Amino acid sequence: MNTINPRKLLHSKWTAVNPTNKEKHFVVTELEFDEEGKLVHCRIEAVISNRSEPIEWAELKDHNIWLQGWK
Repeated sequence: MNTINPRKLLHSKWTAVNPTNKEKHFVVTELEFDEEGKLVHCRIEAVISNRSEPIEWAELKDHNIWLQGWK
């Protein structure tokens, strides 16, 4: 499991273990926290196509899906 501090996710870089549509490298572009400081929204963007989509940030902890940094 990747260890992640939600406060440091913005602009972090990720590599998809199983890329689709040749989209392998991603950047976290948007975060939203609630009043209690809990992360409630995360958006990730593919570097090659600039396509973005919401993602459950806890998925980034799974090293079978995501690797930290660009590999």
